[in-house]
Amino acid sequence: MNPHLPALVGPYRVGPGEPLLVIAGPCVIETADLALRIAARLVEMASRLPIQVVFKASYDKANRTSGTSFRGPGIDEGLAVLEMVRRKTGLPVTTDVHSADEATAAGGVCDVVQIPAFLCRQTDILLAAAATGKAVNVKKGQFLAPGDMKHAVAKLLAGGCRDILLCERGTFFGYGRLVNDFTGLPVMHSLGVPVIFDATHSVQRPASLGESTGGDRALVEPLARAAAAVGIDGVFFETHPEPETSPSDGANMVPLDALQGVVERVLRIHEARLAGEASLAGEAGPAGEPS
Repeated sequence: MNPHLPALVGPYRVGPGEPLLVIAGPCVIETADLALRIAARLVEMASRLPIQVVFKASYDKANRTSGTSFRGPGIDEGLAVLEMVRRKTGLPVTTDVHSADEATAAGGVCDVVQIPAFLCRQTDILLAAAATGKAVNVKKGQFLAPGDMKHAVAKLLAGGCRDILLCERGTFFGYGRLVNDFTGLPVMHSLGVPVIFDATHSVQRPASLGESTGGDRALVEPLARAAAAVGIDGVFFETHPEPETSPSDGANMVPLDALQGVVERVLRIHEARLAGEASLAGEAGPAGEPS
């Protein structure tokens, strides 16, 4: 499989040597005003740090634990909110899709079409996302080995997509637990695509609250820092002004007021790793032998 880096995401170039991509936003669209409030804070953060920011929010949480849980405003209203955020803030936007028809619709608004982990093997959805001409971010299934994501990449390439991102979000470890296998990050990089680390979904505890999913936001930053040390091209955070009031994923979301500090500390590790790699490359000759 031939490398095809960097990926183009809206106005950004994502990949080795490019500024860190930060995908952030609330888990689900609650109101247009709240989405715009969060996006405005992300714009402020982007103005202070050498990062590239994409706003993310879901119009429909189709895989909630309970059928009575809040799912979001639906695709029509949700895409209208995302389009408004994009127009008013200038941020690229993304959302997750759950069918081929949804991928087509989302591609008309979003700069990135996101494929949920549970759907990463669904060929029709991947091909529809590829056909939008937009970048596609595929979350690795909690049930898949990292190397198996080569099939998702191959499907997208066959569909004409060259701007592909793969996203690590944890692997099932028994019932109700997720773990991160950091050896999977370089494995997915070897497929020739940028790799994103989803720090907030990685700390989920599926169905641990009975009819909803719990989590531990205290683990978000340590995992994100570890991923930055291993090597990633972007990091994904769900954030909310008051996570405890969020109707979805509140237990693992980063409080909005704390997000910039978390990103700054992750960025320091990311930049230190890049500097170290550049130094080692400078000490080697053209054939990779010490100079």
